[in-house]
Formats: sequence, structure tokens, C-alpha cells
Amino acid sequence: MTVLIPDFSFEEAAFARGAQYVVGVDEVGRGPLAGPVTAAAVRLNPSRIPAGLNDSKKLTAKRREALYEELLEVAEISVAHASVEEIDEINILAASHLAMCRAIAGLPQLPDYALIDGNLMPKDLPCAGEPLIKGDARSVSISAASIAAKVTRDRIMVDLAQQHPGYGWETNAGYGSKGHMLGLQNLGVTPHHRRSFKPVHNILYQE
Repeated sequence: MTVLIPDFSFEEAAFARGAQYVVGVDEVGRGPLAGPVTAAAVRLNPSRIPAGLNDSKKLTAKRREALYEELLEVAEISVAHASVEEIDEINILAASHLAMCRAIAGLPQLPDYALIDGNLMPKDLPCAGEPLIKGDARSVSISAASIAAKVTRDRIMVDLAQQHPGYGWETNAGYGSKGHMLGLQNLGVTPHHRRSFKPVHNILYQE
């Protein structure tokens, strides 16, 4: 099995084609039953790339936090969200693409080129770009975006857990863990639950 190590080669290829402002874009939170979907767009400084950038899922929470703090000092970062209401209205894929476009729009300037994690390009992407399957394990810019999005969204879920105790969001980040499912059954559905997701829908409309 090939172990992927993210590098700067996709960014360098874009520079070679004439792009000057290249960003990596990733989202987190497509699978959870609660909370927003969060995306980040990150422009790295080629001479100041933090060591150890990788797919956020391969890093410990402590390491992600440390790398995020480092990124805030050396990179341009924009984080954006699509709400639970938007997820329920337009579906999770469209909402994650909306969050990506919002993250790009929040950067200091519009990029020339965006490296997007996944196999699909958001249809309203405001700049040129390409999708990269397993991009968060192949491009350091996408790795950086995955870390920024994950740390930000986890903090939101910890905050929401204090307002709505009993679902375990501070540890499960809104995913359908055993504790979360028990909370749903015992406490019911909160305004932060995605009503279009089957487990939530089934509890709301139990016959």
C-alpha cells in the first residue's frame, strides 16, 4: 500500500502554468447528524510551510491545534460554514460546496487557482481549480485547509455541547456515535440537528 505524504508539487505545477495565488480547500462535517459543515481555504507561503502538515484525520487533536496556531502566523486562512438549515434545504454535498466557495470568498484576494479536496468541483467556484481525490493527503495546502476546518468545527461543537449537554458533541463532533444516538432517543432533536439526515428524521417522525 502506498503511503501518501502531502507535498507542494500541485501548487508548484499551478505556479508553472502562471498562477500566482494558489490555495488549498477542504471541508469537514459532511457525515455528522448535527452542526454546520465547515470549509477552509488556505494559501501557504512556500518558504514558511509548517512541518508535519497532513490529513487532519491522521493527526491527534493536540497536534492539529498546534499546527493550526502555527498556520495562523504564516499562512492566509479563511474559514466559512453552511448552516444546518442550508444543509437540510439544499443537501449536504451542495452545502459543503457552498461553504468552500464562502471560504474562498473570505480570503484577502480572489485566488488564481484552487486545489479542492475530493472528486467534484463546486459549480459556483469563483476561480479556476482542480479536484484532487485524497487531496488532504497529497497537497500540503489542502492538508492545511483540512486542519483549519477541523479545528474550527470541533471548537464550535464543544461550544454547542455546553448549550445542549447529553449528546456528547464535545467528543463525537456531532457524528452518530452510540452516545449521540442515545441522547437523540432520550432528549429528542435540537435546533442543531440535521432534519434531512435519516436517524434524525426517523426520530422526528416516529409512528
